[in-house]
Amino acid sequence: MSYCKFCGKQHNVGFVSTRFAGTDGVSLETAKWADVFEGVGFSCFYFAGELDRTPKGSFLVEEAHFQHPQIRDIYHNCFGTRVRKRSVTQKIYEFKRKLKDRLYEFIKKFDIDLLVPENALTIPLNIPLGIALTEVISETGIPTIAHHHDFFWERQHFMTNAAWEYLNMAFPPHLPTIEHVVINSSADNQLSLRTGISSTIIPNVMDFENPPPIAGDFQSCGLDLENQTPGVDDYASDVRQALGLADDELLILQPTRVVKRKGIEHAIELIHHLGVKAKLIISHASGDEGYDYERRIREYSKLMKVDTYFVSNIINEQRGLTKNGRKIYTLEDVYPHADLVTYPSTFEGFGNAFLEAVYFCRPIVVNTYSIYTMDIKPKGFSVIEIDGYVSDAAVRKARKVLSDPEHRHKMVKHNYETAQKYFSYSILRKKLKNLISDCTGCPLS
Repeated sequence: MSYCKFCGKQHNVGFVSTRFAGTDGVSLETAKWADVFEGVGFSCFYFAGELDRTPKGSFLVEEAHFQHPQIRDIYHNCFGTRVRKRSVTQKIYEFKRKLKDRLYEFIKKFDIDLLVPENALTIPLNIPLGIALTEVISETGIPTIAHHHDFFWERQHFMTNAAWEYLNMAFPPHLPTIEHVVINSSADNQLSLRTGISSTIIPNVMDFENPPPIAGDFQSCGLDLENQTPGVDDYASDVRQALGLADDELLILQPTRVVKRKGIEHAIELIHHLGVKAKLIISHASGDEGYDYERRIREYSKLMKVDTYFVSNIINEQRGLTKNGRKIYTLEDVYPHADLVTYPSTFEGFGNAFLEAVYFCRPIVVNTYSIYTMDIKPKGFSVIEIDGYVSDAAVRKARKVLSDPEHRHKMVKHNYETAQKYFSYSILRKKLKNLISDCTGCPLS
């Protein structure tokens, strides 16, 4: 049992989402928020359809997952069409009632006094969950901080639908006890214009106050790493060999899922034009959007004569062994070995992979997606930019970064110091503490 360091009272926070598991952006950012809550003495509990959090603080409800068969059926009958059947409406309300009952159980079991919906009131992958949450908040008046990562209007495939009344009601709801948080300025503007809701911008962050252990040529950051353990640890020392790289090959890392908006064909084209011996390593699987794009990437790699490796089978959130005995590495094990990180996305809610590359002092190639242009680029980062296509200038800059250690040193050091100023935990702590204080009346100072 924990007690607030400032008021001495017990405060229990209930995080709610479709899943808290793995390395998706919502799960990762939730963990960072939980660190802030726990840092001031609050206790954190989790409600979702998939959970890898501590069992004693978890409340698993299968119907909360967007991959639950019945929830997926509702989704497919509400989007891509303009009329839904009466039976679908009945199913929505049937599952809304189930989820609403379980939310009340969750709140009672853990004595929750502050709710934090994580994207559950933002993206309508689980319509019944959004409605259930909205009604529970309205009926109880429970203080709520709704953390919005990506809204439905940001994705074209949600715009043709037969669920407008639910989207207007619950994605997100306009209720007096909800404080809304968005992760970029575009979302802040659109939320206000579309709904009249005001919000607080809290960007995604990383712990730049605490650099990772020195690995590879991490010393090139030029940071004060006096208390860090030098060298790659024994476990991760064979990453390059495990990925099949020869001593004279470059490791180009694409640290994302294989989905269309990640623009991976740009990374392949860049490597082709560089004309160097290299392998493109793609860390994550195709995920929830099918395998057509992965097939396209495999074909394009052959066409451009670029060695592209899909290695999600040996990269996971925890170290271990595969069924056939191969070592499993974390993405943190791989980053320090990368010579270059590619992030040519056409759309991102923010850009966790960008911050990760900066954190591990890797030079990065970035496509100028809108949020990068609005919220990240103005901070003054030094990167290799492409603007929808791989230009000759981008190829020249990438060659210089790869061949000139002094230039690379200045670039990654500057980026780390810039991120430390704008996207560190101190920013998160400051902004979130203000919201917690407004919601709970606890003077966190």
